[in-house]
Amino acid sequence: MRQSLLLLSGLLCDETIWSDIPKRLGDVADVRVASFRGFSSIPAMAEHALETAPARFAVAGHSMGGRVALEIVRRAPQRVTGLALLNTGVHAVRDGEAQSRGQLLRVAYERGMSALAAAWLPPMMAQAPVQTAALMPRLTAMIERSTADSYAGQVHAMLNRPDVLAVLPTIGVPTLLLSGSEDTWSPVSQHETMRRRIPHATLFEIHGAGHLSPVERPAAVAIALREWLDKIPVEHQPPNCSVHSL
Repeated sequence: MRQSLLLLSGLLCDETIWSDIPKRLGDVADVRVASFRGFSSIPAMAEHALETAPARFAVAGHSMGGRVALEIVRRAPQRVTGLALLNTGVHAVRDGEAQSRGQLLRVAYERGMSALAAAWLPPMMAQAPVQTAALMPRLTAMIERSTADSYAGQVHAMLNRPDVLAVLPTIGVPTLLLSGSEDTWSPVSQHETMRRRIPHATLFEIHGAGHLSPVERPAAVAIALREWLDKIPVEHQPPNCSVHSL
């Protein structure tokens, strides 16, 4: 039996951020990807994910998706078999955060999503010019598929995010924390702080990756996820049943 694995995308991201991961884990997991275009609150994102997820599943969230994953654990801990938090955090809104997010939002409204991609993406990636140049077209296209209004909704969600610190000590499933060595948005030290609050959590550092580690270093991320999935007991799922009305 394979694991049921739900991958949650982050701010402005869709399945592109996970594009290489499902095929790398296809032999051990049935993988679904959820993204949150059009949502404006973390709780609503969590409810949407729960509505589409299997009865029991492992969940991995990247960036904002990590916040959604923790909200899922808060709302339905009995459904979660394993938790992975990638390039994320649990801190409250910081001084100046609303202003910095507002500046980028103005770029989106006044200059368009392509301009937002040009301003937003490079600082989040490891400073490797060849790799950055190779990834930019794919990631820019991902952002261009979104809209300024959708981005505004996600910014609102992040600026009004729930406090999840109290959730961390209650987590009793295999937990992976992962960040890139060059992630300045959600650094490894931030994940180490989280690791000290979550019983038996494992911290994995991806060398040469920034904030977008699943697409920057997919092979290394897949290795970490595979090791984490191996720690989760495989559950026998009931057969699919069809209900017919006569």
